[in-house]
Amino acid sequence: MATNNYIVRQPIKDTGNRIIGYEILYYGENELYGGLSGAGASSNEFAVADAIYNFLTQNSEKAFKGSRNFMTFTTTLLMKKVPRLFAPSDLVIQIDDSVIIHPLAMHFVQQYKKEGYQIAVNEFQFAPRYLDILDTIDYLRLNMRALSDDSLHNIIEVARSMGKHCIATEIDSEALYQKALAAGVHSLEGPAVAERMATKAHDSGYLQGSFFRLMIAVTRDEPDMGEIERIISADASLTYALLRVANSVQYASRNRTTSVQQAIMKLGIGQLKQWIYLLSAGSGSNGGLDPFFEEFLKLSLIRANFCSDLMNYTRVVPLSRGEAYLLGMFSTLQFLIDAPLSDILAELPVADEIKDALLYKKGEAGSLYQLILSYENADWATVNRLAAQLQIPAGILTGVYFEAMEAADALWKSMQEIEQ
Repeated sequence: MATNNYIVRQPIKDTGNRIIGYEILYYGENELYGGLSGAGASSNEFAVADAIYNFLTQNSEKAFKGSRNFMTFTTTLLMKKVPRLFAPSDLVIQIDDSVIIHPLAMHFVQQYKKEGYQIAVNEFQFAPRYLDILDTIDYLRLNMRALSDDSLHNIIEVARSMGKHCIATEIDSEALYQKALAAGVHSLEGPAVAERMATKAHDSGYLQGSFFRLMIAVTRDEPDMGEIERIISADASLTYALLRVANSVQYASRNRTTSVQQAIMKLGIGQLKQWIYLLSAGSGSNGGLDPFFEEFLKLSLIRANFCSDLMNYTRVVPLSRGEAYLLGMFSTLQFLIDAPLSDILAELPVADEIKDALLYKKGEAGSLYQLILSYENADWATVNRLAAQLQIPAGILTGVYFEAMEAADALWKSMQEIEQ
């Protein structure tokens, strides 16, 4: 039976709503990443380490460069010198008990520390083996579901006195979220954090009527270019944003684009669909994007590319690549527009399969949507089940995911260059 190796990144935010980095979660050989022991590792475990090493060798430069990545390293991976695939500024080395109790592994950790890498400890607690290495540790990762209130407050008090950064993890409810904030942690991670991101984006107020009318216009079966031109021309900020895009290096030509009509013709309807969320971002009046809103726009683009690209591997989902792109892109609409998703979709001229998928996770399109969400949440059992149901080879998922992430990052960077 083929091995399914999955890697996904999940955001870590500070209490000021800024993304401080991403945890890289790995799954392989039916074991959650971090399950390898250093001493006495089996040939199977070394095979998993080889799979991780090979994947990171091919993807660390394009997928992880320029962001702070928190990744758990086992003794095997430390000995293979996998951390050196990353620049010290791009990586926080996470370790757990299997490394801490292994003398050779800790020798490698100390060496990486000298080279400028930061160190985090998973599920930190008051025990001699943890306290003995406090001088080496930069981040304490605190499991909110495992620590008592007293232990949590004691750890944070000591950590603050020693200048350590506390990250509350496993936050899967609003109660744990509030508990972490009250305890005084520095950063947070978990499903409830993602929900908070959604709420924050929903309240941001960046996306208004012009955007919604434009979105309806570009998603019609036969878009009316005159209607699209009128909508954009009536919104100064959208007009300005569109002209910046059309005159950017990406669309450079001998003659400058000076009208909305010229810009629409240069980009074409396909590019307008892709750029629509980013164009709308330029219509905010607050002088810059809220970090959570920015993260949500990126998530929309990743989902859109992920859904679209997976259509190359399945024949059972009754959507075109373009429709699958919209499925992923529109999956965040309820957080970006201040209205119920059912009301929003009722106004959009998109396929019923997309509406049923987003509202009820119904049909094969709904299963594709669930697959995307399950992958993001590192629910690997569900990922395997849905991939088999959709006849998608599980072995291609991680590669497609990172290609989607890279495409979204490239699009976002090009927009940032236009902004400057």
